[in-house]
Amino acid sequence: MSSEYIKPEGDGSVYLPYEKRTGNESIVYFTRDLSAAGLEKVYDKVKAGITGKTAVKLHTGEQHGPNIIPRSWVKKFMADELPDANIVETNTYYAGDRYSTMRHRKTLEVNGWTFCPVDIMDEHDTAMIPVKGGKWFSQMSVGRDMLLYDSLLVLTHFKGHTQGGFGGSAKNIGIGCADGRIGKKMIHTTPGSEDMWDIKEEEFMERMMESAKATVDHFGKHITFINVMRNMSVSCDCEGIHAQPVVTPNVGIIASTDILAADQACVDLVYAMKEDEHHDLVKRIESRHGLRQLSYMKELGMGNDRYVLIDLDNGGARIEAADAVKDLAPFQPDGAQ
Repeated sequence: MSSEYIKPEGDGSVYLPYEKRTGNESIVYFTRDLSAAGLEKVYDKVKAGITGKTAVKLHTGEQHGPNIIPRSWVKKFMADELPDANIVETNTYYAGDRYSTMRHRKTLEVNGWTFCPVDIMDEHDTAMIPVKGGKWFSQMSVGRDMLLYDSLLVLTHFKGHTQGGFGGSAKNIGIGCADGRIGKKMIHTTPGSEDMWDIKEEEFMERMMESAKATVDHFGKHITFINVMRNMSVSCDCEGIHAQPVVTPNVGIIASTDILAADQACVDLVYAMKEDEHHDLVKRIESRHGLRQLSYMKELGMGNDRYVLIDLDNGGARIEAADAVKDLAPFQPDGAQ
């Protein structure tokens, strides 16, 4: 990491409409079916590169967190599609229910993540992996056990985030694969600062995306991305029971082999909603300059912000974001566990 200050670029508070984007298009699959069957439906389209020993990177949440992907969905999905896979996590940087491995394992038990092995990847050690083309980092510290896997499914609850604006696939691995003591500190804290959260806005997004790029590059063609647009509080799952109430309607599930296209499509679906449906989430994204996640991923060559959106509920028809969020039902808790 350079000792010289590097000014972050871009304006992460400004949304770039689709018609102003340039470059190639990737494929993004969409279903409105929020269930284990929906997960299987989209995974079938993006699973070609998932081979060998497989990890599922999931945000398992703080104790009793109300908005995480329902464990019953994940249990059935993994039993049907990835019966030999492990869920993987890392310990947190902040003091809480997942700060130490012992406390983390207790939280996993409380939240019901007991139906398959859960590998806390930084339980025993860390490892440095390269960051190619980064301006903040040349390498990132991750949980050492990540190196034991051949493939990675990034299974993400898409939602808001207190510092990142939104949390999609890139946040899930950018923060979630970085280990709890070294990697997360590299992303969040200026060396010598007494404020562990002093890095914010564009600089934070850029550091987080460089960390995500390290994991994406490590797995190459053997990584794929599913984002679940359900219970989208403006708060991250790391806030558990203290998360802000959900007001944004549920949408469905997005999947792609392109991390940028997956996250960009989710953001586009949010922006395509009616004002009263997306107001709170858009405000959270823009106030934290979270859109810099997307523009910096493009600058880093991590994927495309243009894509073909395929509606799996209607014969694979190509649709626009507005079609996917047409006539959404007001948010109602579904009680799924």
